[in-house]
Amino acid sequence: MSITAFAASVVATHGADPSAPLVVLLHGRGSNEREILSLAPHLPGGVEYAAVRAPIAEGGGFAWFANRGIGRPVASSLEATMAWFLRWLDEVAPAGRPVVLVGFSGGAAFAGGLALAEPTRFAGAAILYGTLPFDAGVPLDRGRLANLPVFVARGEADHVIPRELLDRTWAYLHTESGAPTVGRRDPGGHGITAATLHRLAGWVAERVAHLATDGPAPVGAPSGAVWDAVPGGALPHREGPAPEVSWDIPQQQLSQTAPESLQESLFQRISALAGVHGGPSHISVPGARAFALPDGTGPHDAYLVPGVREFAHLHPAYDGSLHLALPAAHAADLVAHGWGVPHPWAGTRLAAGFVMLFGPRTPDELETVLAVVRAAHAVASGPDPA
Repeated sequence: MSITAFAASVVATHGADPSAPLVVLLHGRGSNEREILSLAPHLPGGVEYAAVRAPIAEGGGFAWFANRGIGRPVASSLEATMAWFLRWLDEVAPAGRPVVLVGFSGGAAFAGGLALAEPTRFAGAAILYGTLPFDAGVPLDRGRLANLPVFVARGEADHVIPRELLDRTWAYLHTESGAPTVGRRDPGGHGITAATLHRLAGWVAERVAHLATDGPAPVGAPSGAVWDAVPGGALPHREGPAPEVSWDIPQQQLSQTAPESLQESLFQRISALAGVHGGPSHISVPGARAFALPDGTGPHDAYLVPGVREFAHLHPAYDGSLHLALPAAHAADLVAHGWGVPHPWAGTRLAAGFVMLFGPRTPDELETVLAVVRAAHAVASGPDPA
């Protein structure tokens, strides 16, 4: 089906600054653009909101996408609808204007499909009480959404979206996607709660503020990232499944804990790097040990806590992972190779390259983990004197 099969776009807006970041609100089946736009007064100012009416193909084919059941869109229908939407988006948001997608229910599947199909086109995506379009042929490779902040909310008593699809969406976004993902689980059903709306508003405000001060980070798994301390310059893939990681704050590694002997060896070797001072972390849980560079001259985003030049910290023995600040492209490469996950607040409250690095399970992994820390150390140390 071609995009000419759709009627002209019908758009309701809130806010009238065409130069401001654009938040596109996508409604679910049985709703309309005016209903979803009613969220806008509860979301941050300084942003333009646009709610787009779900297209209906000539002859009454579908809204957002045809399906064989909830959450299972026909690939050709979704592809055609996305092409129609992107043509409209190019008219209202030319290159350089940040666009954040917020989709509810069926609109969540459409927002997710857009983000997966064209991740570099967007500055963020909120998936509310819905599922990603897993059976629609969109790419789902590891690291696909690296450096693209995502907000996902679900109702634990939702009987509209099948539980297996809610679970699969939650798991993919928090792990394989590579997206820094803020998650909310409500005790209710298929509807946006006041608490979720409040947290969504905060997330949108944080994302927009981060873009204004730091600009966009490169989205997706990069090609050609060079790691000077890794033999051959390229990270190997971490073997086996990823460890379980908490989805809420504090972010913690919950399984595959590094042996304490390797944790201690890692601590001693990082502490021996040039200029490193140890001490309690200024940002982590009690017992976390910080690595700071008091004389570091690296950029602001090379530190977890810029005020004290903390560029990394090692979590307590029951966890064994690290947090560290990397250039955004290297953080994305690390995630794509399975060595860690982004912090949920990366790209919103924290630097885009704020990442969790899994603890080493073996002596060989210790060398790779140390090489990653050395990369963070090199950037935080600053350029060599001319």
